[in-house]
Amino acid sequence: MTTLRTFQNEIDEHSREIAKQRAIQAQIVAEKEKENKKPPASKGKSKDEGPDSPIAATALSDSDAATALAETEEKILTALLSDLPANRDIARDLLAGLLTQHSGEYVFRIGLRPPHAKLWAGELTDDCEGWTGVSRTEQELDVIHKGIQATVEEVGGKTSVLFQTRIGHARLSLLLRLPPPNVSLTPEVRCAVVGNVDSGKSTTLGVLTRGALDDGRGRARVGLFRHKHEIETGRTSSVGMEILGFSPNGAPILPNTANSTDPDVIRREKLGWEEISIQAAKIVSFIDLAGHERYLKTTLYGLTSGAPSCVILMVGANAGLIGMSKEHLAIALALSVPVVVCITKIDMTPPNVLAETIKQVTKILKSPGCRKTPVFVKSLETAVEISTAFGKDRLCPIFQVSNVTGEGLDFVRTFLNLLPSSEADQEKFAVNQPLEAVLSDRGLVCPLRGNCNKWRVFFGSRCAHLSKVPVGIINNGSIKTGDAVLLGPDSNGNYQSTVVKSMQRKRANVTTAEAGQCVSLALKRVRKAAVRKGMVLVHKTDNPPKAVRQFEGQVLILYHNTTLQKNYQAMLHCGAVRQTVRIIGMDAQCLRTGDRATVQFEFISHPEFIKEGMKLLFREGKTKGLGVITRLIPPS
Repeated sequence: MTTLRTFQNEIDEHSREIAKQRAIQAQIVAEKEKENKKPPASKGKSKDEGPDSPIAATALSDSDAATALAETEEKILTALLSDLPANRDIARDLLAGLLTQHSGEYVFRIGLRPPHAKLWAGELTDDCEGWTGVSRTEQELDVIHKGIQATVEEVGGKTSVLFQTRIGHARLSLLLRLPPPNVSLTPEVRCAVVGNVDSGKSTTLGVLTRGALDDGRGRARVGLFRHKHEIETGRTSSVGMEILGFSPNGAPILPNTANSTDPDVIRREKLGWEEISIQAAKIVSFIDLAGHERYLKTTLYGLTSGAPSCVILMVGANAGLIGMSKEHLAIALALSVPVVVCITKIDMTPPNVLAETIKQVTKILKSPGCRKTPVFVKSLETAVEISTAFGKDRLCPIFQVSNVTGEGLDFVRTFLNLLPSSEADQEKFAVNQPLEAVLSDRGLVCPLRGNCNKWRVFFGSRCAHLSKVPVGIINNGSIKTGDAVLLGPDSNGNYQSTVVKSMQRKRANVTTAEAGQCVSLALKRVRKAAVRKGMVLVHKTDNPPKAVRQFEGQVLILYHNTTLQKNYQAMLHCGAVRQTVRIIGMDAQCLRTGDRATVQFEFISHPEFIKEGMKLLFREGKTKGLGVITRLIPPS
């Protein structure tokens, strides 16, 4: 039998190889276009080809890049500690370069840096080995802090203190952030929130996004529900979307009624997405998924189509990791999405029950199926240090929070504020490739927006003129208003020509959007009945991408209670595609739990747009399988 971890590593390697080949092809096409244009040859190197340029930085290995950053930081500190005006100009230029190379956001650490292994284990002391960097006195910390603050303000940025201590090894962590020029360039982090029923998902999101603490009876979650039956039962049944904005100085953007105790005020008086987007220097989008077993299909679709940067698994301290929580954790691991655990309701849970829940969560995360290193975040320093490291080092941050007392929520906000943006993942999203935007939802829009001002994308307020508009994530390339595009495939595999009339990002008007961003589009001459989930938008061309009915993939059967044979049917989830497939062939007579095989699938209803290297999940009842598409079978 093939272990899940080995199979996932093979899938990731296959996907990386496919992405590398596409990048090489895109580079060849770009070089040919440059040759055709034949620009005049310039003497010497351009400013983008020097050793300190972003292009050169991307070519460095991780260790070399870290060394280069350390040298740059040391130059800045040396210049700031000097009284010479010329050195201040050098520090300003270096800081501006750091912010530019890191998309307008950088965490500057001053003083000795703690060893991560000791910090993760909660055993950090001044005497332990592994401290790195240069020791600074308290006076030097103050001088450097004031110098960085003044220098960053000169280039139009803001500085905020993330963590500081003057006890033992004095050290300081600063957040340097440039406000984005417009909404289209605001970095976004997408987080999928999952967990069992009554684990506190909607309540936690309500507290984080609205600011008001809960009363212990679910008051904070009222503003998140979209349907009447959700309010009556207290259970989420659909894919909800909430956003939390952070200002340039790192503070969360909350409504003025954050301290209100009136449920009607909390539900009614909230900041609109467009208000948050205009003020925010970073946006965290929460995909609030259902926890009940009957809504597993909806939850699974939200995880596969939303392209989340991380999965936040909510665990009730009083109940532990039970029911659908284990199912959601298994799906996140199968999709190779980093996991963050949030243990809620610690205010109402007896200490012995809480200790048992922590023991259970730790045991499951360390098990061979997960192979995660649990890190309990109990300080701001831990939250700052783990925010960028957990995805690479197989770390799993664990927060213990109370939505009634507010304990632990500051650590969660600090962690979310520093998460790398989703569009920064160049392995998933490539700007230099042809346009490919996958429609993951059909949002709500008022066609008379000029008169009634009720443009409401996703889950906004209703009005008398409401209709549908496609909403999707741009996987590759870029798009702007006025572009001629193709929408498809339809039930026959054909594409319809249309034009992008306008675009919105988080309900704020934008004119351009790039790979990794989630946008809503108003398309010309497109009937709402012609739009369905799983369609794609590509630039208008004579050779649009082909839709297929049959494809081949390498699969691993995670669970099946008997034997799986030819003609077996299951629900397939592959990105935003969700459709029933039939097995039309395999390289084995039958498959059981733990077996691996090459399987040929066929869509039952209509052809879909899929690509080699895409991950797939299929399920039917308790049957679950994981795989990767290895070959598209053209129609005979």
